[in-house]
Amino acid sequence: MTECFYDDLSPYYKLIYLDWESSVQRQAGALNDVICEFFGQDRLSIWDVACGIGTQSLGLAALGYQVVASDLSSSEIEVAKFESNKRGLKIHFFVSDMRYLDCSRESVDIIIACDNAIPHLLNNSEILETFKGFYKVIKKGGGCIISVRDYAAMDRSEKQKMVPRTLHKTDTGQIVMFDVWALDGDIYEITTYIIEDDGTSQARTKIARGGKYFCVEIPTLEKLFQEAGFSDVITLRDRFFQPLILAIK
Repeated sequence: MTECFYDDLSPYYKLIYLDWESSVQRQAGALNDVICEFFGQDRLSIWDVACGIGTQSLGLAALGYQVVASDLSSSEIEVAKFESNKRGLKIHFFVSDMRYLDCSRESVDIIIACDNAIPHLLNNSEILETFKGFYKVIKKGGGCIISVRDYAAMDRSEKQKMVPRTLHKTDTGQIVMFDVWALDGDIYEITTYIIEDDGTSQARTKIARGGKYFCVEIPTLEKLFQEAGFSDVITLRDRFFQPLILAIK
C-alpha cells in the first residue's frame, strides 16, 4: 500500500514543501556539512535508498557527490529522472526496495534514507534486517545517515487527527494539502488530501491512501544499528529538519 500511496502522491509531492527547490538546496547543504564532519571532505559515493522524487539526491549530486538513487515507487523515480535530466546531473535512478538491496552492486561510502523513510518498515525485525543489508553494501569507514520523526515527542493520544500540510496560491485559486492520520497502537496510516480550488464553487480533490508508519523511537533505532554491526551510532539534533542518526562501519 505504501508504494501505491507514493505513486498517487508523486505528481503533487513538491507541494508538500512551501518551496521545494529551496528545500533541495538547503537539505543538501545540511547533509554535506554532516558528511564532511564525520566522513571527510572528499566527494564520496552515496546511495539514496529511499529517494522519492530526488529531494536529497539532486542537491547532493549538484555538490559533486557520486549518487545512485532508488525507491519503491516507480512513479516517483520517473519524476526524479526528469528533475535530474533538467539539471544536467548524472544520477542513476532505479526502482528498488530498500529491504532487499542488491549486494552484487559496487559498494558505496554512504547510504542515506531521509524524510522518515525507515519507519515505513513496520516492526523492529524488518528494520534490523534492512540495516544488515545496508551494512553489507557500505565500504569500511563509511556509514549510513537516516532522518526520522522523533516519535517520543509525538502525541499519540488521539486515534484519528487531521494534520495540515501546505497552502499554495495558483493563478485562479489555491491548492490545499492536509493529512488524516489513523493510529492503531504503534502503527499509523496516513491519507493525504490534495484539494485544487480554482476559484469557483467546484473543487477537484485527489486522495493518496495507504502511507503506513511504525512509531519506532530513536533509542530503538540506535540499538538496531548496533545489532546490525555498525561500530558507532550518533544522533544529531538541530542539524536537519528531522533528527539525524549516523551509523559508522
